[in-house]
Amino acid sequence: MRPIRPSVTARRGGGARRRRAVSRVPAAVALVSALALTATACNSDDTGADAKASASAAADTGGTGDGTVKIPDHIRQKLKEHGIDLDKWKNGAWKNWDKDDWLREADEFINPIIKGLWNPDRMRRAKDPDKGVDADDISGDQGITDPTPAPVKAQAVPPRYHANAVTAGKVFFDSPEGTMVCSATVVKDPAHPGKSNLVWTAGHCVHAGKKGGWYRNIAFVPSYNDAGMSTRQLQGASRDQVAPYGVWWGDWAQTSEQWIEQGGATGGRGAPYDFAVIHVTPEKGGDGKSLEETVGTALPVDFDAPAVPKVESVTATGYPAAPPYDGQLLYRCQDKPGRLSVTASDPTMYRIGCTMTGGSSGGGWVETGADGRPALVSNTSIGPVTSGWLAGPRLGTVAKGVYQAVSRKFAGQ
Repeated sequence: MRPIRPSVTARRGGGARRRRAVSRVPAAVALVSALALTATACNSDDTGADAKASASAAADTGGTGDGTVKIPDHIRQKLKEHGIDLDKWKNGAWKNWDKDDWLREADEFINPIIKGLWNPDRMRRAKDPDKGVDADDISGDQGITDPTPAPVKAQAVPPRYHANAVTAGKVFFDSPEGTMVCSATVVKDPAHPGKSNLVWTAGHCVHAGKKGGWYRNIAFVPSYNDAGMSTRQLQGASRDQVAPYGVWWGDWAQTSEQWIEQGGATGGRGAPYDFAVIHVTPEKGGDGKSLEETVGTALPVDFDAPAVPKVESVTATGYPAAPPYDGQLLYRCQDKPGRLSVTASDPTMYRIGCTMTGGSSGGGWVETGADGRPALVSNTSIGPVTSGWLAGPRLGTVAKGVYQAVSRKFAGQ
């Protein structure tokens, strides 16, 4: 199965092992050779980035008056004690991937803003690395998995995307393999009604899982390429055309402990817990408006969806980047979900027919609730190498814990 691996933003953080940010839920996830996380990555294009880099360090502490957030001196000093010099980071250290410093803990996330790093060319060149594996049977499901759905051809979302898929966007990040991209969704924040700065995506878009750490330079671009320009047209596009609602940097990200402990680049390990929440801040400071106020809305998240899907259809949205797609246009699939069980000890996942490929990882799955309003119920996580279907985690207690933890962290700000 092909990994629908996105581009995950990795952050280096300091400190020895500390308290986990997410409560532990024991789970033995077997390797499923038929599955692979679809990572939408590309070769890094960093020409001129160092010369233009003007960074402020993003953290969960006080504001600066220009909309960015900076790390206080005492925290900066503590990071230096653990080998992390933010002054060096913004001048190019973010490109060095020393395995000893590539930290894995859930509460070790540092993501300094590097102004201008995500320029139109760098965003456009983020591609899928094609890390698929040969299809095989799904082991361990013990008869829970429903029949494989028929492929559903992804439909192009009509531009402008802001009018037709207002909460959708792209997450960009750097990994040891290069510059990567995922899809994501603006979601509501219970601590800040109407003023959310929360983004929902896949866990593998922010953290490498068992054998790695946080990705770096994680940033969210709502309504990327809002006008639906072709790749050729984008070559001469300005940053305002590519990112009309700004570039929003992650100043905190959180995924499940299960993904950090079990997740891998290929196979189904950790996939039932492959979700993440990013808290963002605008690169340019802006006018003080939140992300939700800037784009106009945010989706609620439903953590009570049943194990056996009862809805007639869900809609999955994303920016597929692996062939035959090029990552520049927004697509969506609508299908009745079934169940996919990676291993009997873990929650079942939702599965739909869909031809979207890598790059769509992290994109939101939306259903219309009994109240007639849309709500996020999952995100794209895995799919087969040959495409044809997508699977996403069912959002339950663990997902709700991640969501609430990020909301509470910024509740007083």
